[in-house]
Amino acid sequence: MEMRDGLKRAVAIAMLLAFCLAACAEPEATPETPTPTVADPYREIRKRMVETQIRARGVTDEAVLAAMEKVPRHEFVPPEYLDQAYADHPLPIGYGQTISQPYIVALMTQLLELKGGDKVLEIGTGSGYQAAVLAEITDQVYTVEIIGELEKSAEARLRRLGYDKVKVKHADGYYGWEEYAPYDAIIVTCAPDHIPQPLIKQLKDGGRLVIPVGPPGGYQTLWKITKRGDEVITENMGGVIFVPLLRGKR
Repeated sequence: MEMRDGLKRAVAIAMLLAFCLAACAEPEATPETPTPTVADPYREIRKRMVETQIRARGVTDEAVLAAMEKVPRHEFVPPEYLDQAYADHPLPIGYGQTISQPYIVALMTQLLELKGGDKVLEIGTGSGYQAAVLAEITDQVYTVEIIGELEKSAEARLRRLGYDKVKVKHADGYYGWEEYAPYDAIIVTCAPDHIPQPLIKQLKDGGRLVIPVGPPGGYQTLWKITKRGDEVITENMGGVIFVPLLRGKR
């Protein structure tokens, strides 16, 4: 009887020790589940756009190519044109205005010869796409839009996409933005019938102005203008078609 009782006690003690060891043991580590990343469905399309529409046509500035590949152009087009966001042509954005053909955006940006830290002025904000491309190269971007509704929507879009440093103004772009002049570069994305002298005055010595000039509704000439002291050097970059530069605050 005593032996059976002793055996029972020994078994009970062993079971108790096993239970304590199991309870005190550290839990087995389990691998963490990786946080899912949101895929960009347009990433490969942008790469293809850059290679076939832009690099293949002679744009070689790597900063410009990188900016064109990064900026989500589909965010800057109306929903009804989403399937054409990366197509090789301009698209309407309302109010008689357009978002320019990707190649033209890249070409004009390359002609500015921007480097980090340059101060650049854009005349004709439109959807905000060109301003976003500029902001990928330099953090000093100023842009003027004459159509109030476009100015408001472009500014909101730029903020939403993280381009917080871009300064946007509702004004007549013919007169530039004197408050922040002089500029290293000025880009005009609508066509006046002559070169606005206020923009020349707001260029730094050595500054570059890229601007289409010509009659509304017809072909214009894209000019690259470099300011050298009192001298203005002009280069004809070929024929283009842009919406006209509108005058008077709207």
